[in-house]
Amino acid sequence: MLTKPLEQTYYIIDFDSTFTKVEALDVLGEISLTGRPDRDNLLNQIKIITDRGMSGEISFTDSLNLRLDILKAHKSQLPALIEILMGKISDSFQRNKQFLSENAATIYIVSNGFKEFIIPIVTSLGVLAENVFANTFEYDEAGAIIGFDKKNPLSANGGKSQVIRNLKLDGEVYVIGDGYTDYEIKASGLANRFYAFTENVLRPRVVEKADHVAPSLDEFLYHNNLSRSQSYPKSRIKVLLLENVHPIAIQLFEEEGFNVEIRKGALDEEELIEAIRDVSILGIRSKTMLTARVLEHANKLMTVGAFCIGTNQIDLDACTEKGIAVFNAPYSNTRSVVELAIGEIIMLIRGVVPKSNLMHKGEWDKSAKNSFEVRGKKLGLVGYGNIGTQLSVVAEALGMEVYFYDVVDKLALGNARKCKSLDELLAVADIISMHTDGRKENKNLISYREFGLMKNGIIFLNLSRGHIVDISALVDAIERGKVAGVGIDVFPQEPKTNNEEFMSALRGQPNVILTPHIGGSTEEAQANIGSFVPGKLLEYINNGSTYGSVNFPELQLPLLKGSHRLLHIHDNVPGILAKMNTIFAKYHINIHGQYLKTNEKIGYVITDVVKEYADEVVEELKDIDNTIKFRLLY
Repeated sequence: MLTKPLEQTYYIIDFDSTFTKVEALDVLGEISLTGRPDRDNLLNQIKIITDRGMSGEISFTDSLNLRLDILKAHKSQLPALIEILMGKISDSFQRNKQFLSENAATIYIVSNGFKEFIIPIVTSLGVLAENVFANTFEYDEAGAIIGFDKKNPLSANGGKSQVIRNLKLDGEVYVIGDGYTDYEIKASGLANRFYAFTENVLRPRVVEKADHVAPSLDEFLYHNNLSRSQSYPKSRIKVLLLENVHPIAIQLFEEEGFNVEIRKGALDEEELIEAIRDVSILGIRSKTMLTARVLEHANKLMTVGAFCIGTNQIDLDACTEKGIAVFNAPYSNTRSVVELAIGEIIMLIRGVVPKSNLMHKGEWDKSAKNSFEVRGKKLGLVGYGNIGTQLSVVAEALGMEVYFYDVVDKLALGNARKCKSLDELLAVADIISMHTDGRKENKNLISYREFGLMKNGIIFLNLSRGHIVDISALVDAIERGKVAGVGIDVFPQEPKTNNEEFMSALRGQPNVILTPHIGGSTEEAQANIGSFVPGKLLEYINNGSTYGSVNFPELQLPLLKGSHRLLHIHDNVPGILAKMNTIFAKYHINIHGQYLKTNEKIGYVITDVVKEYADEVVEELKDIDNTIKFRLLY
């Protein structure tokens, strides 16, 4: 019995705003109109005409005639245009050079643009010059561009359909483009599917006609199960960013081609359960509580970014058990917190706040009573981590004596002195500043007993975690005169949004500075966090690197080159690596590199292998006992 041979598949690809990020004639206008006083106005006219032609509002012929008439371009300007376009090739086309070269015989560039600049661009990625169908310019004797070859079918309306008809392609025909003229090929019955390409521009009238929307070439290849640079199109990876993370973070994810959703405020547990479905990357700050119950509904979640220092709002154990890597920004806002602490110390020890309040009431109280310098005062730091150590250095530069206590043995910087116990530090300090982490054991670390150990007239600051200070004990110490000045930036209960009223027994207390959790909220710090955290998340998603993770074994991996990378996360039990290598040996797979690291709960094995291997390999790796998560990168 004879079987019918598989049909050949042909790929028809547009050029402007598809193969490249820009419309070439728009760029040519930027070159040819240089020096014209009305340049910006003319460029805007060209863009409007381009968009109207591409969306089908006016005929292509009219669009082309109008643009060339405005351009007044010259043949000598084409090399500059080609050089610019070389740098404007669409990212997903650059990533998938291999697909373009391997399928060059069945890829056709069909464009209403011009061969003079299209051929040099597309052939650089492996497309055959003879498979480029486009217009050609006409020049006068001086080389000025005066028109186009009117005999070319692509110079007239319906030209793309005519070209495909003339090619007489025997097989499946898929069209990829951003314009209405690309859709017309399908409408003419000459193509099986039309993919609206939206990586560079989205035209609603075109999208509504599409069989499928392709945010990138990766998506098109994935949809058709074709060889591609990415194991999973980034447009299918959903990013959820909460609590007003810095715009630079949004930009970084969008530039990578991810599908980004933004919510301004924090979400409660029920809201987050609903929002986190199908989310692969979650970005939060300090108010969103990522609980084990929420994580039960996070079926696709791969990684979490805390756009802040602390991670006590995240159930790290539950994340680890589900193979979700968590990253934070331990250093990015350190300087901002230190500066706020120094500023508040000076304001409080000088009694500036009550004097300022009296001035607003019209009262003039010029006196030095209860107003002191910081020089020579003893600053006690509870916690000597990133912020504590930097505050130590700055305070010493102001002439303060620095004492610190930390449960972890830390090396003193400068002339700072380590106290043997918290009680010792509380008794010696004139000013106490809290810089501990948010672990549960630190709840009410400072309460009635601890305030009793302090000197009378102590200046007290908490810019770390709200639950480490017993607020009722602090209020009692203020009212008894034990504490002379207070600066609090964090609270046991905080409003979720700016519209919610802040409630606290500290309101209205004298010489108390209350700030709404803004210790790290400077433009510089938020920009640093906004770039640092996405950088870590993208390294993990794109490369598998976990350096800087707070719950995963830390591995800094080399860039992936010429291999497929298999990422295997598993319970930390003996024998997993041996089982994996048995599978590789069984299928005679050559390993280019292998990396393993474990912590007390999980193991993380990364294996770079040759690109050619049986599909069964992946399935057998996934089926190894104690496997938590498996991921493939290429």
